[in-house]
Amino acid sequence: MFYNRLLIPGLFLCLSVFSFGCASAPSNTNTTPSPEPSSASATPQSSPLTGFEKDLKYIRDGGYTYVWTFSRKDKKPLDKDDSAFLRTNAPQVVDWVTTDEGKKVIAGTNFNLEEGNMAALRKRFVVEDYSNK
Repeated sequence: MFYNRLLIPGLFLCLSVFSFGCASAPSNTNTTPSPEPSSASATPQSSPLTGFEKDLKYIRDGGYTYVWTFSRKDKKPLDKDDSAFLRTNAPQVVDWVTTDEGKKVIAGTNFNLEEGNMAALRKRFVVEDYSNK
C-alpha cells in the first residue's frame, strides 16, 4: 500500500515533466534558417592597450591636471640616480609610472611643474607634456 502511494504521484510527476519539458518539432520542416548578421555591420573591437598607452591611460584615469613623460636624452633606461633626481626636483608629482622597458616615466600631478623646477628637469631629460591630449 505504501508503495502505491509513492509510485502513482512519482509516475504522474515524471509524465508531467516529460510532456511539458519537451518542445515539439515544427510542422513545416522546409523553413530556411534566418541569415546571421553580417560581420561587415558589426563594430570592430579596439585592440587592448599595451605598454606606454596602457600606462598613460592609468595616469590619466587618476584625474590629474598635468601629465608629463621624462626620458633620458641618451635613450637608456632610467637608473636610481635618475629616479632620485626626478623625485627631488618634482616633489609635487603624485603618481609615477615607469614604462617602455624602464626608458620612460610618466608623471601625474595637479601642480604645474613649469612653475617649479622644470628648467632643471629639461636640462637632464627629454620632457613631453601629455596634459589635455
